[in-house]
Amino acid sequence: MTKDNHPAPAQAPEEQEPADGERRGFLKWLGLAAAAVAAGGAGRAAVTEAAGSRQTPANQSPGSGLTIPSAPGSSPGHENILLRMQSDLQRALAKPMEQRRWVMVIDQRKCVGCSSCTVACKAENQLPPGVVYRPVIEEEIGTYPNVSRRFTPRPCMQCDNPPCTQVCPVGATFKRPDGIIQINYDVCIGCRYCINACPYSARTFDSGFYYTKSTPEEQPYEQQANFEYGKRWDRAKGSPIGNARKCTFCLHRLEAGMLPACTTTCIGGATYFGDANLPDSLVSELIGSPNVMRLKEELGTNPKVYYLV
Repeated sequence: MTKDNHPAPAQAPEEQEPADGERRGFLKWLGLAAAAVAAGGAGRAAVTEAAGSRQTPANQSPGSGLTIPSAPGSSPGHENILLRMQSDLQRALAKPMEQRRWVMVIDQRKCVGCSSCTVACKAENQLPPGVVYRPVIEEEIGTYPNVSRRFTPRPCMQCDNPPCTQVCPVGATFKRPDGIIQINYDVCIGCRYCINACPYSARTFDSGFYYTKSTPEEQPYEQQANFEYGKRWDRAKGSPIGNARKCTFCLHRLEAGMLPACTTTCIGGATYFGDANLPDSLVSELIGSPNVMRLKEELGTNPKVYYLV
């Protein structure tokens, strides 16, 4: 009691220190998880020892022999989805190209229409005005006042039976052994037949525009090269100006052991990627779901992008 016979005010709980401790723990876990994916040889032993009591057998990376620490606050048996897809990717890259079947799964129930995947794709591939690889289609469904929004990200479908390759007069667009449809910019003549043939409107034409063209000063970042298909393309030298362009599943990232940019930047965790020829991969599990569908299956294109609805 105070001298005025009033109870002393209760001490406010010290929340800052636990919050700081939690942040430090989370940052430490992020470092361990990143190291666990990248570490090899002696580095694996160091990461395993540093992870300590945070390890659980359920988090062991398949095929790597390496245990990944659990995220702070996660329950036993739960794993980081990006780390699992990264592990699946590494296992797929260890196989010959013709034994891989890259697929993408998009969960429309998780997509919030933020278009972060669209922006990440444009930044990753240095896309100019008028060229979009991964638009997000917005629809309003229902009858007023009971309406809702539905969002459909639409990358290239990487069809098993692609109409675009059949109409190219010079063979510039073709299907790789792993199923990705590729465009050879050095051969493409810009006839745009493939753009008209694609039933998904997944192809656009690079007309050579720049965002800062009509401004007082053109910005040098617009002249930066992109590295699609693992090759350097300088716009100042021409290609891919005057060519048809499309989503490549970030092939240049895949061959460097990284997931597509849209997959790693999806804030809702709605985009999954991997090799469907690995029966225990995450995407193999997802495409076996009863609520899976593909766009325009009746056309017989056999697209490799699946949607969970």
